[in-house]
Amino acid sequence: MAGTDFKDYYSILGVGRNATDDEIKKSFRRLARKYHPDMNPGDKKAEAQFKEANEAYEVLSDPEKRKKYDQFGQYWKQADQNPGWPGASYSTGTGVGFDVNNFDFGRYANFQDFVDELLKEGGNRRAYSNTNTTGRSTGFGFDTSGGNKGLDKEATLSLNFADAFSGAQKSLIVGDETLKVRIPAGAKTGSRVRVPGKGHTAAYGQQRGDLYLNISLQPHSFFQFEGDNLVCEIPVTPDEAVLGAQVEVPTPDGMVTMNIPAGVRSGQSLRLRGKGWPLPKGGRSDQLVRVAIATPKEITATEREYYEKIRSSRSYNPRSHLSQIRL
Repeated sequence: MAGTDFKDYYSILGVGRNATDDEIKKSFRRLARKYHPDMNPGDKKAEAQFKEANEAYEVLSDPEKRKKYDQFGQYWKQADQNPGWPGASYSTGTGVGFDVNNFDFGRYANFQDFVDELLKEGGNRRAYSNTNTTGRSTGFGFDTSGGNKGLDKEATLSLNFADAFSGAQKSLIVGDETLKVRIPAGAKTGSRVRVPGKGHTAAYGQQRGDLYLNISLQPHSFFQFEGDNLVCEIPVTPDEAVLGAQVEVPTPDGMVTMNIPAGVRSGQSLRLRGKGWPLPKGGRSDQLVRVAIATPKEITATEREYYEKIRSSRSYNPRSHLSQIRL
């Protein structure tokens, strides 16, 4: 991008260049709430500020992109599209290239100074990132041929468990575009959703690459993942653990009744088949319910009396095997 188009992402988010990831995230959330189009209907200025904040966060929240942005300034995108720099060959567009593997970059303060000199030497030739038919970058150079498909673009989409479980349509602002994207049921952290034709435009031509959304699930207060299965923890009382019981357990579909077998151990997992997460090929995974024996901190006089009777007449000693332990 030209120097006049350079955006200071740190200033846009209102943070210093040494800001931590948490500081960047907090600042973005504050600006997103303030300028979101839903909070400012019809306000084009607020929408533009929201897009700028979104663009800044997309770069500064990604460690690799932020590193390139800090190092290469206004030319960070070119550097990002050429991860092998400086070990690459550059073409002047005249059919004569030069190998920079042994080129002395020590005389340049940064990548921008190098490119500025190269642009000066190259006259009016245009700089771009070469692409092949897969849309992947093959190098940064000067040429007149151009690729036949633009580069793919990536973005991160944060979802809550409800939207990810059932599927949802989301309105996203990517760059200067507002997109409506359908997220299929069963998405989870690590899933990728492809949006055809919404990536970068080819350097010479109109064909665009694709947009890939990397899904990130927000933490849930009760459910977690263990592979494809959902995992949760249910507290049971000592008498329920000894005698067995029927308890109500939350699932993604609502409450179900589960049998607690007599003599269940704390930490033991019980399985609710087909009550877990939607699978890509259809069906559902299982929900694993971990048992946690919960002892009361306060008991009534009657409860204390019966607990003491149990203790005085108990036949089971869970520590009997410890007497055999030796170094």
